[in-house]
Amino acid sequence: MLTTCRSPHWPRHLARWPGMFMLALIAFLVSGPAVAVTGELDLTGSFVGLLAVAIFVLAYALVMAEEKIHMRKSKPVLVAAGIIWALIGWVYVKAGMPAESEHAFRTTLLEFTELMLFLLVAMTYINAMDERRVFDALRSWMVRKGFSYRSLFWITGVLAFVISPVADNLTTALLMCAVVTKVAEGDKRFINLACINIVVAANAGGAFSPFGDITTLMVWQAGIVQFYEFFELLIPSLINFLIPAVVMSIFIKNRKPDSLEEDVWLKRGARRIILLFLLTVATAVACHTLLHLPPVLGMMTGLGYLQFFGYYLRRTLPRSIERKRTIYSQRGDWKKLESLGSVVPFDVFNRVARAEWDTLLFFYGVVMCVGGLGFMGYLGLLSEALYTGWNATGANITLGVISAVVDNIPVMFAVLTMEPEMSHGHWLLITLTAGVGGSLLSIGSAAGVALMGQARGSYTFMGHLRWSPVIALGYIASVAAHMWLNAESFHVF
Repeated sequence: MLTTCRSPHWPRHLARWPGMFMLALIAFLVSGPAVAVTGELDLTGSFVGLLAVAIFVLAYALVMAEEKIHMRKSKPVLVAAGIIWALIGWVYVKAGMPAESEHAFRTTLLEFTELMLFLLVAMTYINAMDERRVFDALRSWMVRKGFSYRSLFWITGVLAFVISPVADNLTTALLMCAVVTKVAEGDKRFINLACINIVVAANAGGAFSPFGDITTLMVWQAGIVQFYEFFELLIPSLINFLIPAVVMSIFIKNRKPDSLEEDVWLKRGARRIILLFLLTVATAVACHTLLHLPPVLGMMTGLGYLQFFGYYLRRTLPRSIERKRTIYSQRGDWKKLESLGSVVPFDVFNRVARAEWDTLLFFYGVVMCVGGLGFMGYLGLLSEALYTGWNATGANITLGVISAVVDNIPVMFAVLTMEPEMSHGHWLLITLTAGVGGSLLSIGSAAGVALMGQARGSYTFMGHLRWSPVIALGYIASVAAHMWLNAESFHVF
């Protein structure tokens, strides 16, 4: 366990309370009488249903203890997902309704597939740019400019907030994390703080744009919030990012990274791969806005762009090497001339293989576990208990906190399915809280989960949890800002 990332003002035992509180809250809410049922059978009060909840909680406990027990986070959730759906299948076969459980599983699997393929393409482009030394060159440029760690902290955070509304919070977080890990290689304390800042900034930036997060896409596609209405959340989202960023920046030593000992130059095709990645993002956006098709179609098409370009790089490699050998010989640049002997052909499938598969499999386990619990009726039960027993404001704020433990996609899906009678301001509130609530824990958002894989050993669950109280301040302030700035929208149904 890392101890250097904890502020001396926060006792160790307090860092465990947010996760314990949310697990206890979920257990309390789902233990009541069944109200809403998602599947054909209500399993919320049955032994099978309670066993499934216990398995899910146990799996998440093992995920949270990853850095202590050194078990990859995908293992427990993969097993839990298999057991939960096996229990569902067993109950529905006994009830003579196997088709219903099969259809539910396939639907849940489709939701994961879209997310997985989107993430896989983003990771492939990140790895391709890394192999072409894009991030090494960017690190070298930042060091030559003399940026301090504190400046880098703010630069990557602001860029994450600005880019995520267009490129989505997951892709943006992966890009910024790649820069941070290259610039501050080996400095685990700074990487942890910078990654937390990136996750908070990317989630906050994605909350005021239909393209920034999957949950905002769901609300937009449902026709509940119009495109331009999302921008009412701009200032609350900015507050959500700035408050924890200001506090965390105080604990960063204002020193500069170590100087690079070698010159860094981009490999052939690096700039064109960057342009292809931007074209891929534009294709994904166009698929959704113009063709009303899932954005993953554009991402997979973009993978085809990279494959074609990789083919071009391989075919033209001998001619390129010969030309460069002539140029370097004429210049007398023996260092670059020597480096030509280590050039290997670009292979896009090597970049795919280097994707963080533990992260992708963890996504599968989480989505399938939560989908199974939702099919049993627990998500509907939770939403019904909140909106019936509480007012909409309290329910939306609480669901935002719960989304830090339970993935915000099924939480938002449950709310959209129920369609509670709420004002426009309350629909914007749940959009905001579901988007930024995941920042409270590293496992609470796609950006956080992906960065735990990309910055393995530096950015961890416990490293993020120690700063959850500060992130919670930003969460509370953003909610208060929305309720004050957009007060009139809470009276319009």
